[in-house]
Amino acid sequence: MKQIAYHLRGSLKLLRMIAVLSSSMVTILSSLLPLYLYSNLDTITLTFMFLFLTSAAILFHGVLTHVFNDYTDHLSGTDTKSPAILSGGSRVIQDGIFPPELLWKIGKILSGTFLLLAVLFFLTSQIKLSLLILIGIWAAVSYSLPPFRFSYRPFLGEWLSLFPAFIFLGIAGPWLLLDQIPDWAYQNAVVNALVCMAWVMVHHIPDMEADREAVPPKRTSVVWFAELFGQSAAKLPAIIYFLLTGFIAIWIAYYRPLAAMMLAVLVLLAVWLLIRVNTQDAYDVTKVEKYLLAIAMLIALGLGVIQ
Repeated sequence: MKQIAYHLRGSLKLLRMIAVLSSSMVTILSSLLPLYLYSNLDTITLTFMFLFLTSAAILFHGVLTHVFNDYTDHLSGTDTKSPAILSGGSRVIQDGIFPPELLWKIGKILSGTFLLLAVLFFLTSQIKLSLLILIGIWAAVSYSLPPFRFSYRPFLGEWLSLFPAFIFLGIAGPWLLLDQIPDWAYQNAVVNALVCMAWVMVHHIPDMEADREAVPPKRTSVVWFAELFGQSAAKLPAIIYFLLTGFIAIWIAYYRPLAAMMLAVLVLLAVWLLIRVNTQDAYDVTKVEKYLLAIAMLIALGLGVIQ
């Protein structure tokens, strides 16, 4: 019984629910809250869609992506050398809860199952569901596994793996439920994707030295900026992504001025926190990261409510 409880706790650690909650789940809510509040769709249908998308997010983000990421970062050595406050993977391998071979096996079985589901949905003319599944597989595989391993290359992990996954997660609800995707759904999806990318950049800051010493080296955008402009420049990728989010506020202001004002204020707060952060102090970075998680959730939920 103790062994079962031990592995259950390990499974919960692997999911990293704080990351899933503050990114994937709030992105889903950001796309469905306007339908709850301002559409004629019935509550049962919307609740089913929320549960369906949330379950998919847990499977793809919480399990598949983290399984491959933990496995790859263990092999390269970066998770072993990480300060491991909030960063450094789930630690299920380092703490001896699961062997890396088991994670690799789980990842392969899940990927094969999801791929089979995508084929079945395609054959039954459920093209949207098939495409969403393929994008989820692509994001998890391309972010961590060779020959892609985009998280180990500057900019590629964010733009080729994370960004498309969060864009499609953000429009998935309206896309599946409505005849046409509204402008607000695209706006919310782009903003939430950029905010998530900014948060991930902050997440990488404490791991810079471990990433540099990894084999192969994990040259994240954070590492690339620090090598080019110095240690303090490690915060620049996150600042840039938040500023890009601020520019989206101009687009939103044309349709939803109150939502744009809310977004601008929270983005300025996030940038102010990042300007002040000490990139050489892992605890200070972690403290700011927690604030940014709260800001990310406020932005996503605010965009969902304010029309």
